[in-house]
Amino acid sequence: MLKFFYNAAPNPMKIALLLEELGLPYEAIPVDTRKGQQFEAAFLAINPNAKVPAIVDGEVTVFDSNAILLYLADRAKAFAPSDMASAERGQMLSWLMFIASGIGPFSGQSVHFRHVAPEPKEYALNRYDYEAHRHWKIIEAHLSKHTYFLGEHYSIVDMAFWGWARLLPYVLGGDNVWSQYPQVKRLLDAISARPAAQRAEALKTKHAFKTERDADARKFMFPANERLKSAG
Repeated sequence: MLKFFYNAAPNPMKIALLLEELGLPYEAIPVDTRKGQQFEAAFLAINPNAKVPAIVDGEVTVFDSNAILLYLADRAKAFAPSDMASAERGQMLSWLMFIASGIGPFSGQSVHFRHVAPEPKEYALNRYDYEAHRHWKIIEAHLSKHTYFLGEHYSIVDMAFWGWARLLPYVLGGDNVWSQYPQVKRLLDAISARPAAQRAEALKTKHAFKTERDADARKFMFPANERLKSAG
């Protein structure tokens, strides 16, 4: 049975959604990153980058959420264009990597500097908030012309989008986020209403992940800060 290493963060939830959409049997294995379980030797043997998600499918190990989406979709021949030379495949790859290299990093850093980083942080927050908005505005414009990212075809790009779109008010702050991004909200609601999405969301409740952001959790979540202590 496929093993799925996860927590409740946006990137693992993309994979949970695809697994549920495909109806694949899998063993969900929690990795509590606030307890440092991502740095244990057994997990580092699966993902040397010490991040979730990761999967082990028989003899095949895949880490990085977008690599996993591609692997599972191509394996199942579902939710991704199968013609490698098609225009639709090109669009899928382009939007999937846009989310991987833009939406994910800038949204993640917007969260960090908005909710976690100590002062002074005005410069960093301004930069990441600006870039997060810029990327989401590109998606908003695209979705104003298309039902899904690939026109009328629901795909792994929409699933990658869903992982982050669920948290957009937290990412961008403010009470008027959805009024700025009505097309993002439209697609988010459509995906969230799918039975597979509801099963994926339920996965979060099957393990009691640590929620406290105490000193130990910060050490595991933000190991770069240890260098500042050493420098001081």
